[in-house]
Amino acid sequence: MPVTESVLNVTSQGVSISPMNEHDLLEVVEIEQQSGLSRWGWNAYHAELRSEHRNLMWVARLTNGTSFEQTEQIAGYVVARMTAGELHINNLAVRESHRQQGIGTALVSQVLDEARQGDTQVAFLEVRAGNAAAQAFYESCGFRVVGRRRNYYPEPREDALIMRLDMSEKP
Repeated sequence: MPVTESVLNVTSQGVSISPMNEHDLLEVVEIEQQSGLSRWGWNAYHAELRSEHRNLMWVARLTNGTSFEQTEQIAGYVVARMTAGELHINNLAVRESHRQQGIGTALVSQVLDEARQGDTQVAFLEVRAGNAAAQAFYESCGFRVVGRRRNYYPEPREDALIMRLDMSEKP
């Protein structure tokens, strides 16, 4: 799905996709902890924001309230990096209360669109071997399992499945 369709879809639900900034990091770390991702923590996200790969860090913001009194909450985020013609999705998480609403798809579409503009040919990610829901989600985005990394995740100890997407193919 092209990113414009994805963003329009979630925007109609009061969600917008925007670049991550330093003010987002406390919520990003909170979502990371609630999602059970391997811990990056505030320092790692901050270092990534300051690196040259900043344009591949996005948040999905919920906008609630009237024009006079708006509050924003981060519903999800994605962190990815382009190197040597490849995209690597490092982290993707959506608050549990906002899953199954197209937010994850919009975030993945955003980084894939950015990567295509940068002439990236292939995308990779690792996912816990026991996380069937995440695997199904990534498969719906066009990724396929191409390998396994034994004992990749330290806490709890678990294998990672390597998933790949040929960027020239549409899901």
